[in-house]
Amino acid sequence: MCLVSVFDVYKPVMAGAVLEAASEGQEEPLLGLCGEGWRSDNVMETLQHYNSRWRSIWIMYMTMFFSSVGFSIVIMSIWPYLQQIDKTADASFLGWIIASYSIGQMIASPFFGAWSNYRPRREPLVVSTSISVAANCLYAYVHLPTSHNKYYMLVARALVGFGAGNVAVVRSYIAGATSVTERTSAMANTSACQAVGFILGPVFQTLFALIGEKGVTWTIIHLQINMYTAPVLFGALLGTINIVLIFAIFREHCVDDMGRPQRSINFEAEENDEMSQGSQENIDHVAVISTNILFFVILFVFAVFETIATPLTMDMYSWTRKKAVFINGFILGAVGIESVIVFLTVKVLSKKTGERAILHGGLVITLVGFFVLLPWGSQLPNIQWEDVKNNSIPRLTFSESLASSWTLQTQLPSNNTVEATGCPVVQSWCLYTPVIHLGQYITTVFLIGLGYPACNVMSYTLYSKILGPKPQGIYMGWLTACGSGARILGPVFVSQLYSHFGPRWAFSLICGIVLLSLLLLEIVYKRLVAFSVRYERLQEQIS
Repeated sequence: MCLVSVFDVYKPVMAGAVLEAASEGQEEPLLGLCGEGWRSDNVMETLQHYNSRWRSIWIMYMTMFFSSVGFSIVIMSIWPYLQQIDKTADASFLGWIIASYSIGQMIASPFFGAWSNYRPRREPLVVSTSISVAANCLYAYVHLPTSHNKYYMLVARALVGFGAGNVAVVRSYIAGATSVTERTSAMANTSACQAVGFILGPVFQTLFALIGEKGVTWTIIHLQINMYTAPVLFGALLGTINIVLIFAIFREHCVDDMGRPQRSINFEAEENDEMSQGSQENIDHVAVISTNILFFVILFVFAVFETIATPLTMDMYSWTRKKAVFINGFILGAVGIESVIVFLTVKVLSKKTGERAILHGGLVITLVGFFVLLPWGSQLPNIQWEDVKNNSIPRLTFSESLASSWTLQTQLPSNNTVEATGCPVVQSWCLYTPVIHLGQYITTVFLIGLGYPACNVMSYTLYSKILGPKPQGIYMGWLTACGSGARILGPVFVSQLYSHFGPRWAFSLICGIVLLSLLLLEIVYKRLVAFSVRYERLQEQIS
């Protein structure tokens, strides 16, 4: 997976003593990566430096994987655990707990990104991971307080999200430690590790479900190890392992766009690197802002799809909660596997077509996916009539059906009542909106599984290339914050629009949003180029 570029040929004689400061075992620099504190000496990379650099990149892959597992490993059991520890919690509060992760990450990403610009990356990585470990331990103890337990769970999940702000650090490091030819592959690998973590998290949760609700109690420290706490304790263990690996293996490395190593300098005495000096003023901020907007749209539409999957299938196909959760869990798992394949494929495809073309194609595929989901025909969904309430049969609101999507692994005890199915009559659009056929839904799932991962990795790759030699921590932090904001606003948007106006309006507006993003991409298409290309063009205009 870690392929050597044409500039990474082993030539130790050419490197000489210049690279000794950058090789393994030396003191790490205290300045920002690939910015004012680094300078290229126009020498080839030694095998020792190459191996150390890629070992560090692999640690970043593992950091991304562990972070994703820490998020998804408890997501299916939050709802039953919340109801067990605090009877006052309802489905709307569950929404806040789910959103708290993204809110924490949105706040933390620019902070950790800025930190990584001026201090060794090891510091924000270790601190952020330690916060996640502590938050997971807090989650394991939220059953102890005698009141307000749901608020302790809220704080725990928010802190886990805050620790996940190190995504900005991971991606900014990889951007600076890879050449232009390596970067697309490295960014794709990073996204693949993130996707695999999201896939395997629920699998681990399923295995821990075998422990049961009672489990065992470690009386001395008042720790209950059961199907709800064991996953977070496992997440804390992974975080601890990650910290050890960062201390033991991770090293600061930086290469220029050609793959040549850069070494730390005293930037107060060395001011002759014209590209580094001009990196701030020569960054195309229109391209930067446009990429942030495109990334927001990409994550927004995927968050909408994730949120609407269970309520939509329950309304359209008269599925029970258990059936909807099981089938959609299986479908989303398949989408995750599909995404990993796409991540690996675009690494090769981008070398032939370029990142911009793949981003454009991914948006078009996503647009087609939501367009296919628009209702048509004359067949109406089965209606869940109002009078079921008088017969004491439970009827689900949108928030309740959404809450049920988090109970795949652990079903609550049955109350021996018949669950009403179909499209609730309180949603007036059910009476006149055509049913969305299962074939439409499956086709949309497949298309989104193609379009979303392609857009995701190309956005990150283009963004890092546009920024150039400037330390990218803060910028990556803002990009990550945009993604977190999209995951917060997406569910709110679709829950309100779908409940009141139905799928026709909801998905039509999504199509409109994607169309506007395609228009924006067309406008800025020629500006989405690597910083080195833009710099050369500016120099040619000056000369």
